Amino acid sequence: MDTTLDFAKELIARDSVTPKDNGCQQIMAAKLEAVGFTVEHLRYGEVDNFWAKHGTGGPVFCFAGHTDVVPPGPREDWNTDPFEPVISDGKLYGRGAGDMKAALAAMVDAAVDFVSANPDHTGTLAFLITSDEEGPAQDGTKAVLRELQKRGEAIDWCVIGEPSSTDQLGDVVKVGRRGSLSGMLRVHGSQGHVAYPHLAENPIETFAPALAELYATRLDEGNEFFPPTSFQVVQLESGTGFPNVTPGELYTRFNFRYSTEWHHEQIREHIAGILDKHKLNYTLDWHLSGEPFLTEGGELIPAVQAAVREETGLDPTLSTTGGTSDGRFIAPAGAQVVEVGAVNATIHKCNEEVLVADIDRMKGIYGRILGKLLAN
Repeated sequence: MDTTLDFAKELIARDSVTPKDNGCQQIMAAKLEAVGFTVEHLRYGEVDNFWAKHGTGGPVFCFAGHTDVVPPGPREDWNTDPFEPVISDGKLYGRGAGDMKAALAAMVDAAVDFVSANPDHTGTLAFLITSDEEGPAQDGTKAVLRELQKRGEAIDWCVIGEPSSTDQLGDVVKVGRRGSLSGMLRVHGSQGHVAYPHLAENPIETFAPALAELYATRLDEGNEFFPPTSFQVVQLESGTGFPNVTPGELYTRFNFRYSTEWHHEQIREHIAGILDKHKLNYTLDWHLSGEPFLTEGGELIPAVQAAVREETGLDPTLSTTGGTSDGRFIAPAGAQVVEVGAVNATIHKCNEEVLVADIDRMKGIYGRILGKLLAN
């Protein structure tokens, strides 16, 4: 692994579909230990994590990320083996190239170069790496943070290597994420013959007006940092399999992506109000993936903006779009959190790729951030 590109290829070559790490963290830890980091491996359930530190005291700057990847999908839709990194036309192909193994390689190599040049840097440089970001995310970053909080350890600044960029590296930096709340709803009715609907209660019929209202209701207009809250149904099932029988139950799953205008309890109350208004007989369970978070002010955002500008010439847009990330666990503990990483156009798709030139550019961005915040 002579170059950061070689390092990224070695990580991509390891099949680390959630929750497997498949040795990725051992490779990263070895490089960090070689320049004086102390590395603590923390395994919870089937999930591998590590917490690494160099230096002492505050402020604590942390690089965070994940070695796990989503499944590759249909192999026939890949032009190459998803776990055999291939370079073609200036791009590195492989599952995890963009999300986020190239960024992990760039972070580690940037940190290695920084502490080699600044062994007595200010504060603490840390890494929090998990193999459970793409999965349930319960035994990864969330579990490590619980352990750190028990010890009284805290993170002041955190840069997550998620693929934040849209068209070219550095054009977008994420300074927050929307909250994600899912509802699992069962509407109970009474099965019957289609010719005698008055003797049955068809849950499809009773739920339809409520569903129409849920889609028609605009919850907010967003704010300076967040787009309007969205509501989407992702699953809807009912029926008996027979054309002359009305069903006795309907199941649906829906999701809200919401801003700091709402708290998840308020959304739950709002939905219950609509369902009750339509006099539905229902059972509703909720799953909260994470509350919205936002970094405003502080030292981290200006340092990241300046680093991106110096490395790429771009003035990055500050955004909160996209799905969830482990920032939803790190920010509530009081850390300033920013996400900056590769272009996200092909993440989770077949033939996932990253520009080869962007790997060293990411390393440059991460190194410049360290220089601005931790150099003496």
